Amino acid sequence: MLLLGLRRGEVLGLVWDGVDFDGEELSIDHQLTRVHGRLLHRDNTKTEGSATPLPLLGLCIAALKDRQQIQAQARQDAGDAWHESDLVFTTKHGTPIEPRNFNHSFDMHCRKAGVPRIRVHDTRHTCASLLAALDVHPRVAMRILRHSQISVTMNVYTQVPSPETRKALKRLNKRLTP
Repeated sequence: MLLLGLRRGEVLGLVWDGVDFDGEELSIDHQLTRVHGRLLHRDNTKTEGSATPLPLLGLCIAALKDRQQIQAQARQDAGDAWHESDLVFTTKHGTPIEPRNFNHSFDMHCRKAGVPRIRVHDTRHTCASLLAALDVHPRVAMRILRHSQISVTMNVYTQVPSPETRKALKRLNKRLTP
């Protein structure tokens, strides 16, 4: 979510058919949402640009491969109680994850990690702000975040870092570069 700026529904709606480990791409063409009390796994996403594959980076590849192993073990443990689906993120019985439960789990992981609590959707804002701090061109950030309009990327999601922030990041980069 943080690295690719995915929406909660996009994460919960990810399908294994959309994960291309060899081509290192991730297709985000499904979403999971609750509408009028029903959990829906839709084949559409929020914007037309949302369906364009994104590069799948090493950190994401490792996390998804771990998820694959965890899910395989859960499938084995559940036996006949397993509900087969192509979803990447499921409960221990293979059913879709309830979006509110995902929020609670996210909060719990923030607490356990000792990091400040943010809303799940704030990870998109953080992704956009980090891209801005790294001087990523706004059109590239727009594509990564899959916005239909540049104004959304620039006005709603991106906080431009102060000169002091930029200076601090440059110093940090200098220290971390061998």
